[in-house]
Amino acid sequence: MGGAAYHFAVVSYRDIRHPEFGGAEVIIYEIFRRLVRWGHKVTFLVGHWPGAPREEEIEGMRILRAGCQYTFNFRAPGMLRRLLAREQVDLVVEDINKIPFFTPRFQRRAPVLGVVPHLFGTTVFQQASFPLALYVYLYERFIPSVYRRCRFSVLSQTTLEDLVARGLPREALRLIRAGIDHDYYRPLARRGVAPGPVVLYLGRIKKYKRIDLVIQALPAILREVPEAEYWIVGEGDYRPALEALVARMGLENHVRFLGFQSGAEKLATLSRTRVLAYTSPKEGWGLSVIEANALGIPAVASDAPGLRESVRNGETGYLVPHGDVPALAGALRRLLTDDDLWWQLGRAGMSWATEFNWERSAKETFQLAEEIITDWKGA
Repeated sequence: MGGAAYHFAVVSYRDIRHPEFGGAEVIIYEIFRRLVRWGHKVTFLVGHWPGAPREEEIEGMRILRAGCQYTFNFRAPGMLRRLLAREQVDLVVEDINKIPFFTPRFQRRAPVLGVVPHLFGTTVFQQASFPLALYVYLYERFIPSVYRRCRFSVLSQTTLEDLVARGLPREALRLIRAGIDHDYYRPLARRGVAPGPVVLYLGRIKKYKRIDLVIQALPAILREVPEAEYWIVGEGDYRPALEALVARMGLENHVRFLGFQSGAEKLATLSRTRVLAYTSPKEGWGLSVIEANALGIPAVASDAPGLRESVRNGETGYLVPHGDVPALAGALRRLLTDDDLWWQLGRAGMSWATEFNWERSAKETFQLAEEIITDWKGA
Protein backbone atom coordinates (compact mmCIF):
# COMPACT_ATOMS: atom_id res chain seq x y z
CA MET A 1 0.00 0.00 0.00
CA GLY A 2 1.17 3.52 -0.76
CA GLY A 3 2.36 6.17 1.68
CA ALA A 4 4.96 5.95 4.42
CA ALA A 5 6.80 2.72 5.21
CA TYR A 6 6.39 1.74 8.85
CA HIS A 7 8.18 -0.57 11.24
CA PHE A 8 5.87 -2.83 13.26
CA ALA A 9 7.12 -4.70 16.32
CA VAL A 10 4.84 -7.67 17.05
CA VAL A 11 4.99 -9.21 20.53
CA SER A 12 3.45 -12.68 20.67
CA TYR A 13 3.98 -15.92 22.57
CA ARG A 14 4.42 -18.00 19.41
CA ASP A 15 5.30 -17.57 15.76
CA ILE A 16 4.04 -19.59 12.83
CA ARG A 17 6.82 -22.19 13.18
CA HIS A 18 6.20 -22.95 16.84
CA PRO A 19 5.23 -26.63 17.32
CA GLU A 20 2.01 -25.56 19.06
CA PHE A 21 0.98 -22.68 16.83
CA GLY A 22 -2.76 -22.19 16.49
CA GLY A 23 -5.35 -20.01 14.84
CA ALA A 24 -4.18 -16.82 16.58
CA GLU A 25 -0.66 -17.28 15.20
CA VAL A 26 -2.00 -17.97 11.70
CA ILE A 27 -3.98 -14.73 11.75
CA ILE A 28 -1.02 -12.59 12.84
CA TYR A 29 1.22 -14.29 10.28
CA GLU A 30 -1.16 -13.89 7.35
CA ILE A 31 -1.79 -10.21 8.07
CA PHE A 32 1.77 -9.08 8.71
CA ARG A 33 3.41 -10.99 5.87
CA ARG A 34 1.15 -8.95 3.61
CA LEU A 35 2.31 -5.74 5.25
CA VAL A 36 5.90 -6.76 4.47
CA ARG A 37 4.86 -7.37 0.87
CA TRP A 38 3.44 -3.82 0.81
CA GLY A 39 6.81 -2.38 1.79
CA HIS A 40 6.69 -2.26 5.59
CA LYS A 41 9.14 -3.73 8.11
CA VAL A 42 7.98 -6.31 10.66
CA THR A 43 9.92 -7.63 13.65
CA PHE A 44 8.43 -10.44 15.75
CA LEU A 45 9.42 -10.87 19.40
CA VAL A 46 8.30 -14.37 20.39
CA GLY A 47 8.96 -17.26 22.73
CA HIS A 48 11.70 -19.79 22.00
CA TRP A 49 11.33 -23.58 21.93
CA PRO A 50 13.98 -26.32 21.91
CA GLY A 51 15.83 -26.52 18.60
CA ALA A 52 14.56 -23.22 17.22
CA PRO A 53 17.05 -20.59 16.04
CA ARG A 54 17.18 -17.51 18.21
CA GLU A 55 16.82 -15.35 15.12
CA GLU A 56 15.59 -16.05 11.60
CA GLU A 57 13.62 -14.54 8.76
CA ILE A 58 10.23 -15.81 7.56
CA GLU A 59 8.89 -14.26 4.35
CA GLY A 60 10.72 -11.01 5.03
CA MET A 61 9.66 -10.83 8.69
CA ARG A 62 12.46 -10.84 11.26
CA ILE A 63 11.84 -13.30 14.11
CA LEU A 64 13.61 -12.85 17.47
CA ARG A 65 13.08 -15.58 20.08
CA ALA A 66 13.83 -15.79 23.79
CA GLY A 67 12.62 -17.54 26.93
CA CYS A 68 10.00 -20.26 26.68
CA GLN A 69 6.27 -20.69 27.13
CA TYR A 70 6.51 -20.04 30.87
CA THR A 71 9.11 -17.28 30.90
CA PHE A 72 8.61 -15.29 27.72
CA ASN A 73 6.27 -12.75 29.32
CA PHE A 74 9.18 -11.87 31.67
CA ARG A 75 11.69 -11.71 28.79
CA ALA A 76 9.48 -9.68 26.43
CA PRO A 77 9.88 -6.28 28.18
CA GLY A 78 13.66 -6.34 27.91
CA MET A 79 13.56 -7.56 24.30
CA LEU A 80 11.18 -4.78 23.31
CA ARG A 81 13.08 -2.05 25.15
CA ARG A 82 16.33 -3.09 23.45
CA LEU A 83 14.68 -3.07 20.04
CA LEU A 84 13.14 0.37 20.64
CA ALA A 85 16.50 1.72 21.84
CA ARG A 86 18.34 0.77 18.66
CA GLU A 87 15.64 1.04 15.98
CA GLN A 88 12.77 3.31 15.05
CA VAL A 89 9.52 1.43 15.67
CA ASP A 90 6.28 3.10 14.60
CA LEU A 91 3.83 0.73 16.28
CA VAL A 92 4.00 -2.02 18.87
CA VAL A 93 1.46 -4.74 18.10
CA GLU A 94 0.70 -6.89 21.12
CA ASP A 95 -1.00 -10.22 20.54
CA ILE A 96 -3.03 -10.47 23.77
CA ASN A 97 -3.41 -14.21 23.63
CA LYS A 98 -2.61 -16.22 26.79
CA ILE A 99 -1.76 -13.37 29.19
CA PRO A 100 -1.10 -9.70 28.39
CA PHE A 101 2.47 -8.39 28.26
CA PHE A 102 1.46 -4.89 29.44
CA THR A 103 3.57 -3.23 26.74
CA PRO A 104 2.10 0.26 27.37
CA ARG A 105 3.38 0.08 30.94
CA PHE A 106 7.07 -0.55 30.27
CA GLN A 107 7.69 1.56 27.17
CA ARG A 108 6.61 5.01 25.95
CA ARG A 109 8.44 5.26 22.63
CA ALA A 110 5.69 3.87 20.39
CA PRO A 111 1.92 3.50 20.49
CA VAL A 112 0.38 0.06 21.11
CA LEU A 113 -2.25 -1.83 19.15
CA GLY A 114 -3.74 -4.74 21.08
CA VAL A 115 -4.85 -7.70 18.96
CA VAL A 116 -7.34 -9.81 20.92
CA PRO A 117 -8.60 -13.17 19.59
CA HIS A 118 -10.47 -13.72 22.88
CA LEU A 119 -9.89 -13.54 26.60
CA PHE A 120 -10.12 -16.60 28.81
CA GLY A 121 -12.10 -15.17 31.69
CA THR A 122 -13.28 -17.97 33.96
CA THR A 123 -12.80 -20.63 31.25
CA VAL A 124 -9.08 -20.68 32.09
CA PHE A 125 -9.93 -22.69 35.21
CA GLN A 126 -11.04 -25.54 32.89
CA GLN A 127 -7.62 -25.70 31.27
CA ALA A 128 -4.93 -24.98 33.83
CA SER A 129 -4.11 -25.84 37.41
CA PHE A 130 -5.68 -23.47 39.91
CA PRO A 131 -2.54 -21.39 40.65
CA LEU A 132 -1.75 -20.91 36.95
CA ALA A 133 -5.39 -20.28 36.07
CA LEU A 134 -5.68 -17.67 38.82
CA TYR A 135 -2.49 -16.03 37.53
CA VAL A 136 -3.96 -15.69 34.02
CA TYR A 137 -7.36 -14.60 35.31
CA LEU A 138 -5.86 -11.84 37.46
CA TYR A 139 -3.57 -10.62 34.66
CA GLU A 140 -6.61 -10.17 32.42
CA ARG A 141 -8.28 -8.04 35.10
CA PHE A 142 -5.61 -5.35 34.63
CA ILE A 143 -6.26 -4.90 30.89
CA PRO A 144 -8.74 -1.97 31.19
CA SER A 145 -6.37 0.11 33.33
CA VAL A 146 -3.08 -0.70 31.59
CA TYR A 147 -4.43 -0.34 28.02
CA ARG A 148 -6.90 2.49 28.65
CA ARG A 149 -5.29 4.76 26.03
CA CYS A 150 -4.76 2.01 23.42
CA ARG A 151 -6.75 0.82 20.43
CA PHE A 152 -7.71 -2.81 19.83
CA SER A 153 -8.42 -5.15 16.95
CA VAL A 154 -10.81 -7.97 17.86
CA LEU A 155 -11.90 -11.07 15.95
CA SER A 156 -15.55 -11.28 16.96
CA GLN A 157 -18.43 -9.22 18.22
CA THR A 158 -18.54 -11.32 21.38
CA THR A 159 -14.92 -10.46 22.16
CA LEU A 160 -15.70 -6.81 21.52
CA GLU A 161 -18.62 -6.92 23.94
CA ASP A 162 -16.45 -8.76 26.49
CA LEU A 163 -13.90 -5.94 26.41
CA VAL A 164 -16.63 -3.30 26.70
CA ALA A 165 -18.06 -5.14 29.71
CA ARG A 166 -14.58 -5.08 31.27
CA GLY A 167 -14.52 -1.28 31.00
CA LEU A 168 -12.82 -0.46 27.68
CA PRO A 169 -14.49 2.23 25.53
CA ARG A 170 -16.36 0.87 22.53
CA GLU A 171 -14.80 3.49 20.24
CA ALA A 172 -11.34 2.04 20.99
CA LEU A 173 -12.31 -1.34 19.55
CA ARG A 174 -12.29 -2.36 15.87
CA LEU A 175 -13.84 -5.61 14.65
CA ILE A 176 -11.58 -7.13 11.98
CA ARG A 177 -12.49 -10.61 10.78
CA ALA A 178 -9.91 -13.23 9.91
CA GLY A 179 -9.59 -14.35 6.31
CA ILE A 180 -8.80 -17.69 4.71
CA ASP A 181 -6.52 -18.78 1.89
CA HIS A 182 -8.95 -19.39 -0.97
CA ASP A 183 -6.18 -20.81 -3.16
CA TYR A 184 -5.69 -23.60 -0.60
CA TYR A 185 -9.25 -24.03 0.70
CA ARG A 186 -11.11 -24.57 -2.55
CA PRO A 187 -14.38 -26.50 -2.97
CA LEU A 188 -13.66 -30.19 -3.36
CA ALA A 189 -14.67 -32.13 -6.48
CA ARG A 190 -17.09 -34.55 -4.83
CA ARG A 191 -18.68 -35.78 -8.10
CA GLY A 192 -22.01 -36.15 -6.36
CA VAL A 193 -20.66 -38.58 -3.74
CA ALA A 194 -20.83 -37.55 -0.08
CA PRO A 195 -17.88 -38.59 2.12
CA GLY A 196 -18.11 -41.37 4.68
CA PRO A 197 -19.19 -40.80 8.30
CA VAL A 198 -16.03 -39.06 9.51
CA VAL A 199 -16.21 -36.36 12.19
CA LEU A 200 -13.08 -34.22 12.41
CA TYR A 201 -11.43 -32.03 15.02
CA LEU A 202 -8.61 -29.87 13.68
CA GLY A 203 -6.48 -27.82 16.05
CA ARG A 204 -4.39 -27.92 19.19
CA ILE A 205 -5.25 -30.67 21.66
CA LYS A 206 -5.89 -28.71 24.83
CA LYS A 207 -8.16 -29.50 27.76
CA TYR A 208 -10.32 -26.38 27.35
CA LYS A 209 -11.14 -27.27 23.75
CA ARG A 210 -13.41 -30.02 25.14
CA ILE A 211 -12.58 -32.50 22.41
CA ASP A 212 -13.77 -35.16 24.85
CA LEU A 213 -17.40 -34.18 24.29
CA VAL A 214 -17.47 -35.79 20.84
CA ILE A 215 -15.86 -38.92 22.29
CA GLN A 216 -18.63 -39.03 24.88
CA ALA A 217 -21.22 -38.60 22.10
CA LEU A 218 -19.84 -41.45 19.98
CA PRO A 219 -21.74 -44.38 21.60
CA ALA A 220 -25.08 -42.72 20.80
CA ILE A 221 -23.91 -42.00 17.25
CA LEU A 222 -22.63 -45.54 16.71
CA ARG A 223 -26.02 -47.03 17.53
CA GLU A 224 -27.33 -45.48 14.32
CA VAL A 225 -24.08 -45.08 12.34
CA PRO A 226 -21.92 -48.06 13.37
CA GLU A 227 -19.13 -47.17 10.94
CA ALA A 228 -18.71 -43.58 12.24
CA GLU A 229 -15.21 -42.39 13.14
CA TYR A 230 -13.81 -39.39 14.99
CA TRP A 231 -10.49 -38.13 13.65
CA ILE A 232 -8.41 -35.79 15.79
CA VAL A 233 -5.79 -33.81 13.88
CA GLY A 234 -3.26 -31.84 15.91
CA GLU A 235 -0.97 -32.13 18.88
CA GLY A 236 -1.05 -30.86 22.44
CA ASP A 237 -0.57 -31.77 26.07
CA TYR A 238 -4.08 -33.17 26.52
CA ARG A 239 -3.66 -35.97 24.00
CA PRO A 240 -2.66 -38.66 26.57
CA ALA A 241 -5.79 -37.93 28.62
CA LEU A 242 -7.99 -38.26 25.55
CA GLU A 243 -6.28 -41.51 24.52
CA ALA A 244 -6.95 -42.86 28.00
CA LEU A 245 -10.63 -41.84 27.74
CA VAL A 246 -10.94 -43.60 24.37
CA ALA A 247 -9.45 -46.77 25.86
CA ARG A 248 -11.77 -46.68 28.89
CA MET A 249 -14.79 -46.34 26.62
CA GLY A 250 -13.60 -49.10 24.26
CA LEU A 251 -13.64 -46.77 21.25
CA GLU A 252 -10.17 -47.49 19.86
CA ASN A 253 -11.64 -48.64 16.54
CA HIS A 254 -13.60 -45.41 16.11
CA VAL A 255 -11.23 -42.65 17.26
CA ARG A 256 -8.02 -41.90 15.38
CA PHE A 257 -5.28 -39.52 16.52
CA LEU A 258 -3.59 -38.37 13.32
CA GLY A 259 -1.08 -35.88 14.75
CA PHE A 260 -0.16 -32.57 13.19
CA GLN A 261 -0.93 -32.21 9.50
CA SER A 262 -0.41 -29.51 6.90
CA GLY A 263 -0.32 -29.08 3.15
CA ALA A 264 -1.46 -31.96 0.94
CA GLU A 265 -1.81 -34.33 3.91
CA LYS A 266 -4.24 -31.99 5.64
CA LEU A 267 -6.26 -31.49 2.45
CA ALA A 268 -6.44 -35.25 1.95
CA THR A 269 -7.89 -35.64 5.44
CA LEU A 270 -10.39 -32.85 4.87
CA SER A 271 -11.47 -34.44 1.59
CA ARG A 272 -12.62 -37.50 3.59
CA THR A 273 -14.34 -35.46 6.29
CA ARG A 274 -18.12 -35.29 6.60
CA VAL A 275 -18.49 -32.91 9.57
CA LEU A 276 -16.16 -30.63 11.52
CA ALA A 277 -16.80 -30.63 15.28
CA TYR A 278 -15.72 -27.72 17.47
CA THR A 279 -16.97 -28.02 21.03
CA SER A 280 -14.94 -25.54 23.08
CA PRO A 281 -16.74 -23.21 25.49
CA LYS A 282 -15.17 -20.09 24.00
CA GLU A 283 -13.26 -19.16 20.86
CA GLY A 284 -12.01 -15.91 19.38
CA TRP A 285 -13.75 -16.68 16.12
CA GLY A 286 -13.64 -20.15 14.58
CA LEU A 287 -11.12 -20.00 11.74
CA SER A 288 -11.17 -23.77 11.23
CA VAL A 289 -14.95 -23.62 10.81
CA ILE A 290 -14.70 -21.17 7.90
CA GLU A 291 -11.86 -23.13 6.32
CA ALA A 292 -13.96 -26.30 6.44
CA ASN A 293 -16.98 -24.43 5.07
CA ALA A 294 -14.88 -23.31 2.09
CA LEU A 295 -14.43 -26.99 1.22
CA GLY A 296 -18.14 -27.71 1.57
CA ILE A 297 -17.89 -29.26 5.05
CA PRO A 298 -20.58 -28.25 7.56
CA ALA A 299 -19.72 -27.78 11.23
CA VAL A 300 -21.32 -28.73 14.51
CA ALA A 301 -20.14 -26.47 17.31
CA SER A 302 -20.90 -25.29 20.80
CA ASP A 303 -23.27 -22.36 20.99
CA ALA A 304 -20.46 -20.35 22.54
CA PRO A 305 -18.73 -16.98 22.10
CA GLY A 306 -16.95 -16.73 18.77
CA LEU A 307 -18.31 -19.99 17.42
CA ARG A 308 -21.88 -18.70 17.28
CA GLU A 309 -20.62 -16.02 14.90
CA SER A 310 -18.70 -18.37 12.59
CA VAL A 311 -21.45 -21.02 12.38
CA ARG A 312 -24.78 -19.99 10.90
CA ASN A 313 -27.09 -22.27 12.82
CA GLY A 314 -29.21 -24.43 10.51
CA GLU A 315 -27.56 -22.90 7.43
CA THR A 316 -23.84 -23.78 7.44
CA GLY A 317 -23.95 -26.19 10.37
CA TYR A 318 -25.50 -26.57 13.79
CA LEU A 319 -24.94 -24.95 17.17
CA VAL A 320 -25.69 -27.01 20.28
CA PRO A 321 -25.63 -26.00 23.95
CA HIS A 322 -22.11 -26.36 25.23
CA GLY A 323 -21.66 -29.59 27.16
CA ASP A 324 -24.99 -31.08 26.04
CA VAL A 325 -23.75 -34.47 24.83
CA PRO A 326 -27.17 -35.79 23.66
CA ALA A 327 -27.76 -32.61 21.60
CA LEU A 328 -24.25 -32.89 20.15
CA ALA A 329 -24.81 -36.55 19.24
CA GLY A 330 -28.14 -35.70 17.62
CA ALA A 331 -26.73 -32.91 15.45
CA LEU A 332 -23.78 -35.02 14.33
CA ARG A 333 -26.01 -38.03 13.65
CA ARG A 334 -28.27 -35.92 11.49
CA LEU A 335 -25.45 -34.71 9.27
CA LEU A 336 -23.90 -38.18 9.08
CA THR A 337 -27.10 -39.80 7.82
CA ASP A 338 -28.95 -37.19 5.73
CA ASP A 339 -27.13 -36.69 2.42
CA ASP A 340 -29.55 -34.07 1.10
CA LEU A 341 -29.15 -31.99 4.26
CA TRP A 342 -25.39 -32.42 4.16
CA TRP A 343 -25.19 -31.13 0.57
CA GLN A 344 -27.49 -28.22 1.39
CA LEU A 345 -25.44 -27.04 4.37
CA GLY A 346 -22.19 -27.66 2.53
CA ARG A 347 -23.18 -25.41 -0.36
CA ALA A 348 -24.29 -22.67 2.02
CA GLY A 349 -20.98 -22.96 3.85
CA MET A 350 -19.01 -22.48 0.65
CA SER A 351 -20.97 -19.30 -0.07
CA TRP A 352 -20.45 -18.03 3.50
CA ALA A 353 -16.68 -18.65 3.33
CA THR A 354 -16.29 -16.41 0.28
CA GLU A 355 -16.93 -13.39 2.52
CA PHE A 356 -13.57 -13.82 4.27
CA ASN A 357 -10.17 -13.07 2.74
CA TRP A 358 -6.76 -12.12 4.07
CA GLU A 359 -6.26 -9.13 1.79
CA ARG A 360 -9.23 -7.37 3.38
CA SER A 361 -8.10 -8.37 6.89
CA ALA A 362 -4.63 -6.96 6.23
CA LYS A 363 -5.97 -3.72 4.70
CA GLU A 364 -8.31 -3.13 7.63
CA THR A 365 -5.50 -3.81 10.11
CA PHE A 366 -3.17 -1.43 8.27
CA GLN A 367 -5.82 1.30 8.20
CA LEU A 368 -6.26 0.98 11.95
CA ALA A 369 -2.47 0.95 12.48
CA GLU A 370 -2.05 4.09 10.39
CA GLU A 371 -4.76 5.87 12.36
CA ILE A 372 -2.97 5.02 15.62
CA ILE A 373 0.45 6.14 14.30
CA THR A 374 -0.97 9.40 12.94
CA ASP A 375 -2.74 10.19 16.22
CA TRP A 376 0.40 9.41 18.19
CA LYS A 377 2.59 11.69 16.07
CA GLY A 378 0.01 14.46 16.25
CA ALA A 379 -0.38 14.28 20.02
